[in-house]
Formats: sequence, structure tokens, C-alpha cells
Amino acid sequence: MNKILVVDDDQESRDLLCEVLEANGYAPHAVANGLAAREVLSHDVEYRIVIADLQMPEESGLELLRKLRQENSKYEIILMSSFMSGAEKKAAKALGAHALLDKPFQLTELLQTVAELAAPSSIGMSS
Repeated sequence: MNKILVVDDDQESRDLLCEVLEANGYAPHAVANGLAAREVLSHDVEYRIVIADLQMPEESGLELLRKLRQENSKYEIILMSSFMSGAEKKAAKALGAHALLDKPFQLTELLQTVAELAAPSSIGMSS
């Protein structure tokens, strides 16, 4: 089962994303900020996909992405935000964010992006 880490300071958003991901066969876990996300990821190597809000207190999604890349991590990152400046978009792409979703987004858009990342071919396995 594909484990997905959801990082968002908004409890309702975390709950909704986890509910939708679980209903579609994924194993989501949610935390409220980037610091908590890095703590979880440091103890569990089974996560491949991280869905993070851009704007969060303590450590933003962009800061999380930057720190994970400094550690040479291979997590697939999906960033989401209700407002993302041009500079933030450019930085996120340069750091290797797989997708940037503008809130509010369609849940089908998120699920399609997650399905692409979770497909065996995306990790180099042959069919």
C-alpha cells in the first residue's frame, strides 16, 4: 500500500485529504507542519509521496521541500496553496516539486497526480 504524508496546518483540510486518499486505496498520515513532517519521515522510510501546504507556521511547504532536498531525499512532493507567488513557484520547480496545486483544486486532480506518482513505473520497476 502506498503511504502518503499529508502536511497542512488546517485540520479540516488534513481530514478531507486523508479521507479521500484512504477511500482510494492509499495509506495517508497527516501532520500539521514541516517540522512534524520531517520527524515522521526520519523514522519511517516507507513514504514516497508528500502532499504539503505551502503556507504553514513553523515550517512552510517550501522550507520542507528545501530541507528534504538538502538531505538528498527522493520523496515526490506535491505542494498546494491558495496563493503562490511567481518566485515561490519558480523555487518549488527548481527544488523538484512534482506538482503545484492551486487551492481550491478538484480532488480528482490531486488523485490523478498521486496515481501517476504511485504507479510502479514511476519508481523504475518493469511490468
